[in-house]
Amino acid sequence: MESKEKILSTLYSPLSTKTMATTVLFFIFAGLAIGCALSMVYHRNPLYSAVSLIGVFVALSCIYVTLAAPFIAAVQILIYAGAIMVLVIFVIMLLNLDEEKPYRRLNYLYALGGFLGIVLLAQTLFIFVAVNKAPKAAVNTDETVGKTLSIGASMYSEYLLPVEMVGVLLLMAIIGGVILVRRLSQPELKLVVDNELERRNEADEKDDYRIAL
Repeated sequence: MESKEKILSTLYSPLSTKTMATTVLFFIFAGLAIGCALSMVYHRNPLYSAVSLIGVFVALSCIYVTLAAPFIAAVQILIYAGAIMVLVIFVIMLLNLDEEKPYRRLNYLYALGGFLGIVLLAQTLFIFVAVNKAPKAAVNTDETVGKTLSIGASMYSEYLLPVEMVGVLLLMAIIGGVILVRRLSQPELKLVVDNELERRNEADEKDDYRIAL
């Protein structure tokens, strides 16, 4: 009788209820990610595919939240779904891609894609079986590996040198970008154009109205 009550108390404890809710949320967000990924592959319009990819990123961010990794979830939204996908959508809109007829010479890619999909499915099933057969280790609730505080403490203590190196590289990239886009003065710009025309043996075109400064 006592063992039965102990089992019932374990099943209906707050921890088990939280675990069950986390599992349900995981399957919901995983289904949304898979659905958006299928929509991304299915649509021929690249703009619709980009919007579907944003849905994949948002669903993955929600999964990271359920795994107690809020920092990775925020980075997923800010960098991938925010910055990178906005640039991708801008490029698609600027290119103004029209719907074209599919190329028949690329029909072999359907078979190749189906084969790779089967390989990916087999890999997923293998990982699922391997995880279920692996010994269950006790979870230490005191550890906060995925929290922003622990990541920040590690970045500026144990991994301080790589962070500083990345900062120097980004600074060099910014300086290079500023130098590349800086405006030359009018005499310097004319000298650059004349030198380029002389190098191409096009000195007669210096006074051409099409390249007049």
